[in-house]
Amino acid sequence: MTDTPMISLQHVDKTLGGRKVLDDLSFDVERGEAFVIVGGSGVGKSVTLKHIIGLMKPDRGHVVVDGQDINEMKEVALNRFRRKFGMSFQEGALFDSMSVFENIAFPLRRQTKFREQQIVARVDECLDLVHLDGVASKRPSELSGGMRRRVGFARAISLKPEILLFDEPTTGLDPVISDVIAELIVEMDRTLNTTTVTITHDMKVAFKIADRVAMLYKGRIVEEGTPEEFQQSTDPIVRQFIEGRAEGPLTE
Repeated sequence: MTDTPMISLQHVDKTLGGRKVLDDLSFDVERGEAFVIVGGSGVGKSVTLKHIIGLMKPDRGHVVVDGQDINEMKEVALNRFRRKFGMSFQEGALFDSMSVFENIAFPLRRQTKFREQQIVARVDECLDLVHLDGVASKRPSELSGGMRRRVGFARAISLKPEILLFDEPTTGLDPVISDVIAELIVEMDRTLNTTTVTITHDMKVAFKIADRVAMLYKGRIVEEGTPEEFQQSTDPIVRQFIEGRAEGPLTE
């Protein structure tokens, strides 16, 4: 790792619909690190991801990615810069009218000059990386929830990004399939040597995939550390969230 973080949010504020969603939010993600942001619904996790990729701009503060302040970029330059990112959305966010092959090929057709033979080879490579065989011709509706999630991962890595963003990768999945997806994220992170930011409310998944866990509460980070350090936190907010208790500061 170098001294310069791959991602740095610096004193970011964001108000939406009259409510302050991000409040002086600051954190760094080191190059090659697997960083997981946890927190309840509506605390700003998805809004944070949208700032990292430049889909939202802060009211105040800076978002610096690979040494560049993305808030200062013109739209054309920002669109080019986004090729550094691969993003897997909740539920996979696949095109139902397209086959699995066409879903994964979509960014390759739009953003590269690959010939058809190269596209076929890259799609096959991506499907292999997520351990999916024999599904290229199927539609997303023919797949299980876990398989759709893996197709979403394959599409996210198709352009060989330096940064992977995962938005609630196990939402709606049963505990066994959630664990399979978590194992796959760990494997992809090691194989592809990416910087990874994941948002989730699933603590078991967070502890499995993270080098470092941070908890977002009322628009700012209230605790961060390795999974081991995080689990030993004495902060009452963190303890209630980890233990899943009804009583505590989160529900007052």
